[in-house]
Amino acid sequence: MLTKQQKAEQIKESRDILSANKTLVFTDFSGKTVEEVKKLRRSLLSIGAKLKVFKKKLLRIAFTENGIDFNPEQFESQVATVFTDKDIADVAGIVYKSDISILGGYDLAGKNFIDAETVKKIGQLPSREILLGQLVGMLSAPIKMFMRVLSEKSKMVENK
Repeated sequence: MLTKQQKAEQIKESRDILSANKTLVFTDFSGKTVEEVKKLRRSLLSIGAKLKVFKKKLLRIAFTENGIDFNPEQFESQVATVFTDKDIADVAGIVYKSDISILGGYDLAGKNFIDAETVKKIGQLPSREILLGQLVGMLSAPIKMFMRVLSEKSKMVENK
C-alpha cells in the first residue's frame, strides 16, 4: 500500500510525463512474465518511449489535473502506459509485435481516445520507409513499362 507521500509523488511524476509527451498507448500486462515486459521496455527505449505502471486512480487524477477528459479506470485489467513524444505509428508497431495486449491509445495533442482495434491496425502497418519505398515503386512502374515498350518498338524498327 502506498503512502500519501508516495501517491503524491506518482501523481506529480505522471503529470510531468503527460506534459512532456504527445501519445499514450495503454497495454494489459497481466499474465506476462517479467522478461516479456522488460523486453518491451528495452524495445521502447530504443525509440525514446517509456513504459510505466501507475495505479489507474492516480493516473486519472493526473489526467484531470492536466485538463484531459479521460478515465483509465474504465479498463478492468492491469494497465501499463507507454508514453512517447512521437507519433502513435512509431509505438504501436513495437507494442503490437511484443504480443502484449493493447487496450487503446490517447492522442494528447488532439485530446482524443483511440480504440484498441485502431491501435492494432496502426501497429500492423509497415514502417514509414517501407511504405515510401512501395510508393516510389508504384509511381515508377508505369514509366518503366513505357520505356520498355519504346525500347521494344525501336528494336522492331531497327530490324526492318
